[in-house]
Amino acid sequence: MDDPISPEELAALEVTLPTALELCRLGLASMIDIRQTFEIEMKGAIPDTVHIPLFEVKRMLGHTLTEDEQDILDAGKPKDMDAMSFFSMINQLHHARDHLLLCICNSGRRSIAAASLLRSLGYPKALSVAGGFQAWKKLKDAAPTTAPPTAAS
Repeated sequence: MDDPISPEELAALEVTLPTALELCRLGLASMIDIRQTFEIEMKGAIPDTVHIPLFEVKRMLGHTLTEDEQDILDAGKPKDMDAMSFFSMINQLHHARDHLLLCICNSGRRSIAAASLLRSLGYPKALSVAGGFQAWKKLKDAAPTTAPPTAAS
């Protein structure tokens, strides 16, 4: 996934955050946080996501990591995952539930690579969430802090 992606390919691989959240709310998709464990610990987790770190998956599958990817991987403690547990998780989400696999990273760049990788592994319903965690944080921070009135109020 080192080749540049055309705008057409990008459009076919990417969904907006509001669309992703609605697909998950409707039970049609599962969101996969592909950030490394230390990134989630530092910046925060997105509720109701499955954590599958991309660089560890790439290394496990025998892909060569770029120097930057290896540096990020080396910066944290690896998640205990082997190929069998990875494919079991993905198959459970994708095939057993017939879900879209919505990959989310920090900004939306790595998740495109993750969606493309999943598609190359035979999971055609893999998509990237545009804007990533940063977009989610902005959306969350922009939401009203008070709960809407209930019928009992």
